[in-house]
Amino acid sequence: MRSDRSASAPLGLKIAAAGGLLFLHLPILLIFLYAFTTEEKSYQFPPPGLTLQWFAVTWNRPDVWQALSLSVRVASIATAIALLLGTLCAAAVSQTRFFGRETISLLVILPIALPGIITGIALRSAFSMADIPFSIWTIVLGHATFCVVVVYNNAVARFRRVSGSLVEASMDLGANGFQTFRYVILPNISTALLAGGMLAFALSFDEVIVTTFTGGQQSTLPIWMLQELIRPRQRPVTNVVAMVVVLVTFLPILAAYYLTRDGDQIAGAGK
Repeated sequence: MRSDRSASAPLGLKIAAAGGLLFLHLPILLIFLYAFTTEEKSYQFPPPGLTLQWFAVTWNRPDVWQALSLSVRVASIATAIALLLGTLCAAAVSQTRFFGRETISLLVILPIALPGIITGIALRSAFSMADIPFSIWTIVLGHATFCVVVVYNNAVARFRRVSGSLVEASMDLGANGFQTFRYVILPNISTALLAGGMLAFALSFDEVIVTTFTGGQQSTLPIWMLQELIRPRQRPVTNVVAMVVVLVTFLPILAAYYLTRDGDQIAGAGK
């Protein structure tokens, strides 16, 4: 007797799923296509011709490299801050009990639930009131607000799967707090932290709204792309850069998925 799981999906459901995937990914495929077009002023379909010249043009644009460098630096620093604060907060919430724990957990995840424009306006107002000039650090602080949430969600889920008996056994054997964290806890949560860090980096790298309010005159790569779209010439350069953004954000997300899909295999889980 065939199980429900082995039964084939209805044809209508398959068509609907295929249509949904096409709706989501067709615009991305068009971006890839227009990176090779010979038309430099407008978007024509089908493209009048295909060329690789825009990759060389993009490579020789110093403004592209400046925007890319700023995006990588901001994403790296924001991810490092998120890893530190998100891990510490996850450890406190999941491993201890105290008054207001659920409230603190809600406050930690609130920034990612709020619209980005609200976060951006709030940060810009705070920086103006404190007379803090716009710089790379104002962008980093803005990005860290939601990057912390990504790391926290991954870390707290993994912390809750780590058996308390492992920590107790480590302490009984004479290990101090640092040794217990280094040799017992960290190996069990490392993939969750790595996945959270990758997702945080991807989110920071392509952030637009918060950066608009906290960046001042500085342009990260997504902001540079928005500015380039209004220019009448060399529009395929924007599509070449968009390909880079897609790859930079897609690969960490894919790696995070493979790192966390077996997250239920935790030493001592359920004991």
